Amino acid sequence: MVMVYRLRIASKFRLTVFLSVHSHYQLLPLEGLDVSDSIERNTSGIPIRTLGRSDIKVSILGFGGGHFCRKHLGEADSIRLVHEAVDSGISFFDNAWEYHGGESERRMGIALEGGRRDKVTLMTKVCARDRRTAEEQLETSLRRLKTDVIDVWQFHEVIYDNDPDWICSVDGALAAAESARKAGKVRLIGFTGHKHPDIFKKMLSQDFEWDTVQMPTNVVDAHYRSFQKEILPVLNERGIGCIGMKSLGGEGQLITEAGLTPYQCRAFAMSLPISTLVSGIQSAENLQQDLEIARSFKQMAEDEMTALQNQVRDRSLDGRLEWFKSTQFYDSAYHRDQHGFPSIGHVSGNLD
Repeated sequence: MVMVYRLRIASKFRLTVFLSVHSHYQLLPLEGLDVSDSIERNTSGIPIRTLGRSDIKVSILGFGGGHFCRKHLGEADSIRLVHEAVDSGISFFDNAWEYHGGESERRMGIALEGGRRDKVTLMTKVCARDRRTAEEQLETSLRRLKTDVIDVWQFHEVIYDNDPDWICSVDGALAAAESARKAGKVRLIGFTGHKHPDIFKKMLSQDFEWDTVQMPTNVVDAHYRSFQKEILPVLNERGIGCIGMKSLGGEGQLITEAGLTPYQCRAFAMSLPISTLVSGIQSAENLQQDLEIARSFKQMAEDEMTALQNQVRDRSLDGRLEWFKSTQFYDSAYHRDQHGFPSIGHVSGNLD
C-alpha cells in the first residue's frame, strides 16, 4: 500500500516550501518534473518516483553497492545495513559485478533473501564489453545476488571514447543484454559513467532505446563537464530514467572542501528531474542521516538551487571537487586493464 502525503500545489508551479524555519521560497515554474497535486511517498514516508518510462516506482533515495562492503564492515554489518534500509523504505539497490571483487553482490544477495528481494528494484552492472564475457558476468551476478532476474542491468563505467562502439558492436555486450532481456533474465538496460558528457552522447546516439542512465548529479556539476546541463534534458525528453550519483562528490568533498551540508547536497540532487539518487552508505549513522533527508525532502526552489551553485562556482570550474571527472582515482582497474592502460601512477612513479 502506498501512503500519499498531499501538498497543495499550483499546476505547473513549484510549491512554496520551507527548507528551514528561516528560508521561504516563492512559486516558480516547474520544468522537467511530473507535476501533480501531491507528493507520492511510500509507507515509510520516503518520496517515490517512476523509473523513466517503465512502470517501476522507486524510492528517491537509493542504496549504493560500493560503500556498504568497505574494509571496516564485516559481512554481518553489511547485511544489517541492507536489512535496515529495506525495512525503512529504500526500494532501489545499486551494485556491480566488480565491486569489492564480487563481495558486494554476494553480501547483497544474502541480505535480500527471506522476502526482501520482492520489495526492491535491484540493479547491477556488467563490466565486460564483448558478448561472451558479458553473458558470463551476468550468470555470475545472478548467482551471487540469488535472483532469477535483475531489474536493471547497466554497462559499467562508460568513460573511454571507444566504449560506445565496443559495447554496441555486432558481438558487443549490448547483444548479450538484448538476449538476456528476451530470456527474462533482465528487465531494463542502461549504462553508467562519470567522466565526460560527450561519451554519453555517443551512447545515446546508438540505435537502441536505453531504459536508464546513471550519472553524476551534484551542486558543482553545472560548472565543469556538466551532465545535468548536457545529458539530463535529453534523458527527460526521451523518457530514460536518470539514476543520480556522486551527490556529495564521491568521498564527501562537497562537505569537507566546499562547505555544504549533507542536506543541501542530497536535496539539490533530489530536486533535479531524476528518478532516484544512489547514495554511498557505510554506517548506521550514514543510513539514518540519509533516511531523514529523504523523509523531510521538499522540492528546492530554482533560486535556492542557483544560489548553491553560485556559492561553489569558483571552486568548481577546474573539476577539483569532482575527482571522478578530473583524475584517474575513480577509474576501475578492471577497465584500465581492459583498455590496455598501465596501472595508475605507473609512468610517473618510474621516471628518474
